[in-house]
This record gives sequence, C-alpha cells and structure tokens, in this order.
Amino acid sequence: MKANRPKLLEVVLSPVDNQRLANLCGALDENLRQIEAAYDVAIARRGERFSVRGHPNQSAQAATALQHFYAEAAEHLSIDAIQLGLVELGQLAERGQANQPGLLTRKPELHGRTPRQVQYLRQIQEHDITFGIGPAGTGKTYLAVASAVDAFERDQVSRIVLTRPAVEAGERLGFLPGDLAQKVDPYLRPLYDALYDLMGFDKVAKLFERQAIEIAPLAYMRGRTLNHAFIILDEAQNTTPEQMKMFLTRIGIGARAVVTGDVTQIDLGRGMKSGLIEASRILREVRGIAFTEFLAEDVVRHPLVARIVNAYEKHEKKRDGGTA
Repeated sequence: MKANRPKLLEVVLSPVDNQRLANLCGALDENLRQIEAAYDVAIARRGERFSVRGHPNQSAQAATALQHFYAEAAEHLSIDAIQLGLVELGQLAERGQANQPGLLTRKPELHGRTPRQVQYLRQIQEHDITFGIGPAGTGKTYLAVASAVDAFERDQVSRIVLTRPAVEAGERLGFLPGDLAQKVDPYLRPLYDALYDLMGFDKVAKLFERQAIEIAPLAYMRGRTLNHAFIILDEAQNTTPEQMKMFLTRIGIGARAVVTGDVTQIDLGRGMKSGLIEASRILREVRGIAFTEFLAEDVVRHPLVARIVNAYEKHEKKRDGGTA
C-alpha cells in the first residue's frame, strides 16, 4: 500500500538552457499544466529543477515527459504539440514506428499516434470494408478521410463519397431554412473541415465542381451503386439496421468503405436499434471486413478528454450492473 502513496520526485534538466526551459514551460506555465493534467500530478519548478508529486508510476511518467519535451524545446512548443506528444509518449512502448502506413496528404507528418490508430490505418489499406468504433476524439473520422485522400491521390479510386445520417435534426429538419442540401449541411460540416485540412480549400472546391468529391446525407445513397469510390459513413451509430444494410450494399467494383461511429452517443428514437451495433455483431466474422475498437487511451484531444471518457464508461458499467 505504501508504494501507491504520493511521492516527491526530483528532476534536474541539463544542460541548462533558459530558452529551452521557457519553451518547455510555455506561457504562464501552460505546458506544465498540460503535463500535470495528463498524469494527475503536481509540478513545481525552480530554475532547471522540477519537483513532481503524485503516485510513483504517474510521477515517473511525468518526469520522462519533462525530459522528452525539454529535448524538443529548442523552438516554441505549442499546446497542440504538448498534447499530441503526451498521447504518443503514453503509447511509445507499444507502437511499431517501422510499420507505419504512409499517407499521401498535404500533411506529410500525419500518422497513427496510438497502436490502434496504426492498426486502423493498416486495416483500411488492406480491407474493402473497415469499421472504426470508439469514443469521440480517437481520430476515427479524420484518419478515414485521410485514407480516402491518400487513395484518391494515388489514383486507387476516382471519387470520394462522404455521408452521414442527419438523425440529429430529427423532425426539426423541415423547419430549417433552405433546400434539403442546405438543411443538412451543418450536420456534414465536420467532413468538410477534414477535407479542407487535408487537401486545401481550393483543391477541394475544384474537385467538388468535377464531382470527384461528394458529401451527402445517407438518404441520398439509396438506389445507387458506387464503383471505384472511397466511401465513408460517419456517425454510423445513428443508422437503423435497414439503413446500414442499404449502405453496405451500395459498394461497387473497385470501391472501399469505412464506417465510423460511437455506440455511446446514439441519437435514435427510444426503442430503435442501432445499425452499427447490429452490423458489428453480424459481420464480425465475415472475410474482407475489419473492425477496430478504439478505447479512451486512443483519444488525441485534451488529456482530460480521455479521463472524462473513462469516468463515463465506469458510470455506465455501474449503472448497467445495478439494473442487471
């Protein structure tokens, strides 16, 4: 029991470089606050000497993080760099850097930052249909769009088709201004954002004009066959079993599909089954279909997000256990 009590760990960073120390700490020690939040420790500093207080394991990890970021601190370290670095440090022992799938986008540094993200990218490249299931912030949609851009740039597909159900709008859809495309546009906005980030606004606009990229609500997919296309169904937890079957049977010759969703955020009406949950049960053993199940440790947003996800998962398990 004593081993789990909070302990004070002293870290001395060398060689001493005041500019590196300033870059490491960030404005108003904001970078140190990020490390504290990630490892649930308290950090005090005097010059190049840092005191880390917390449970021994977390303190040791925080000390490693301080030394890692100090080595990287020759230039300014943004909060984004710290947060992404913390994710990578947490997965460093498991991740196989040598086998990272390459992605041809305008962000050459883009890669999987956790073992499951690397597995997800590899499965997308090796399978015709891939399911990415897990909590928000794990990169399911962004990495799927990056894979679509990669396949398009390598001429493996001739079109990118992105779709998601507009369930969130529900019956209120008819009261929104504009035609149907304008009504559902806000619900498709995250897909636009990912494309603009990975290809650039001008290029995406030209590809839209050529109809090489299409973003549409799931209802538009009915009755179509999509050949030589990379198709992404986002927010798939909000499909019904019938809609999921309809989508999966749209896939044509030379096409690839990625289905993403979070089964803890279902917006369907009471009593309605999720097509994503049903598909994951029915198709799990079907050859040519791959599944990646993301966990809280795969979250690549603010370090607190992973802990929030964990807290909700524990609460739901207790609630389910109490009602069993």
